[in-house]
Amino acid sequence: MILAELAGAVVQDEDRQTVASRFTLGQKNILRRIPLNYRKSEAKEAARAQFRGVWAAIATPFTPDGALDEAGLRHNMRHFTDALGVAGIFCAGTMGEFWALTKEERKRVVEIVVEEARGKCKVIAHTGHHSPDETVDLTRHAQEVGADFAVVINPYYPVAGEQAIYEWFKAVVSKVEIGVWMFDTPFSGMSLSAPLTARIAEFENVCGIKVSRPLPHYAEVKRLCGDKIVLSHPSETEYLTLMRDHGMRVHMSSAAPFLMQTASSRLIHDYSELALAGRFDEALKVRDSLEPVRTVHERWLREPWLKEQLIPIAYLKAWTEMMGLAAGPVRAPLLQITAEEKAALRADLESCGLLPTKAA
Repeated sequence: MILAELAGAVVQDEDRQTVASRFTLGQKNILRRIPLNYRKSEAKEAARAQFRGVWAAIATPFTPDGALDEAGLRHNMRHFTDALGVAGIFCAGTMGEFWALTKEERKRVVEIVVEEARGKCKVIAHTGHHSPDETVDLTRHAQEVGADFAVVINPYYPVAGEQAIYEWFKAVVSKVEIGVWMFDTPFSGMSLSAPLTARIAEFENVCGIKVSRPLPHYAEVKRLCGDKIVLSHPSETEYLTLMRDHGMRVHMSSAAPFLMQTASSRLIHDYSELALAGRFDEALKVRDSLEPVRTVHERWLREPWLKEQLIPIAYLKAWTEMMGLAAGPVRAPLLQITAEEKAALRADLESCGLLPTKAA
């Protein structure tokens, strides 16, 4: 299929719309390989064509006893795609507690997300692992079952220098066909320098980076390699500024799209579409109307990391459940939300109007 025909659209190729066919042969699960809609050499062009709008970084729901909640994940996906109309899903990442999942669970999450997203939105699967061989295996699996792109966090243990990280990426991307994003996040304990990012961006199928760093760093990365790869920053607070001042066209990605929006109030989606159309003054008015919810989001999802180096997934999951979605507990070593914290969170969500106030 000609790549230009795919720009801005959900893939229409029959094989890409059909979920990886699955049948049981004894105890073995067989998956039919689904071809990519672009060649490896076209990954950069494909990313520029297909990344736009609002993408959600989703949590991995667990049952009360800590097992993967497959039914809950399907329920959530239908809300994200049908009710919220997200442009894409980032699965099995930081918000998805990837470090606490078995490899089999990581693969199953990707399979379910791809199945539920078909014909509705794009999927980028996080496939990073300290081991380059495990990363290649997870990335090949994501490609084979129908993910559109993969994203890999840099190896953060043991501590490695820039040349070592460069060689690690080289070893991974040379063995896969799918387009790969870098994932530069403070949660990893180290930063990819702008020059290193630019070097990695030269690889044929490296096509994007999620830059979870201060805006001056984002600007420097854009200066060095913004003509080669897609850049995105996960801050909803800075999204409109980045669109207006730096030409960013995709929010890839955070939990804000499903925490701060409802089926009847898709304001992030609305101001994103206005901005993409160049109507920035109108977009700003919509964006500013979210300030009460944004303040609560910053308090519970941003400040715990800034103040205590706490990845706030327990708070994210409690918020998610209050919105009627599946979430369940977090896995160790994360701590569960306390009853007092849960009550305070609910009060904040009621006060900003996101949840109805309970009758006395």
